[in-house]
Amino acid sequence: MKKAVVVFSGGVDSVCAASYLKSKYQLYGISFSYGQKADKEIRTAKSFSKKLGFKKHKVVDIGFMKELYGDSNVLTSKKRKIPSEFDYSIVVPIRNAVFLSIATAWAFTQNATLVAYGAHTGDKNYPDCRPNFAKKLESSLNQGEIDGIKTGLRKRIEIWSPFKEELSKSDLLKMGFKTIGDSIFKTWSCYSNGKFHCGVCESCNNRKLAFLKSSIIDKTKYLH
Repeated sequence: MKKAVVVFSGGVDSVCAASYLKSKYQLYGISFSYGQKADKEIRTAKSFSKKLGFKKHKVVDIGFMKELYGDSNVLTSKKRKIPSEFDYSIVVPIRNAVFLSIATAWAFTQNATLVAYGAHTGDKNYPDCRPNFAKKLESSLNQGEIDGIKTGLRKRIEIWSPFKEELSKSDLLKMGFKTIGDSIFKTWSCYSNGKFHCGVCESCNNRKLAFLKSSIIDKTKYLH
């Protein structure tokens, strides 16, 4: 079976993307601790990596990024308030470029042919979620190992996302629900780090709307 490295946050998008790929690939999960407020997602990722039968799961500490990011975005800054709807302050500068570059480096060592992340059509406001970005990064990273690819030492990597197949968040929910059932409500989407989802941040609101559109009764516990 072919191998895929999945950038795995423990959120509903990455969990459902991994569920979608599970029948086609042997999965290798990689999660990043980059100084995000919601570090609960790391614990969630560890739990779901076991549920989905990952061959390996690595948690990579890149906490130094928090200092580099400073107060440029609300997800790593303690001073800035998280908005309830999209605002560019939510965008962490080229976060996915950092994640995908590291994930691809690991993929080359594992002879994987796919690197996946959970970007979907609802992520159109995020430049590093768009298929055009992923295509260019894929080309650059393969070029960086082109000699190894030509000699057969490395395998060419495809960077894949649900967005590439024009799948929405609600599409992902439907597919994920078929695979993992009610476990889907234990995924972590919230930008905060409480016991329950806050229910008011942009990510929680997107989660609520996706469940509504998918006609799946949302059993997630929200504070609001």
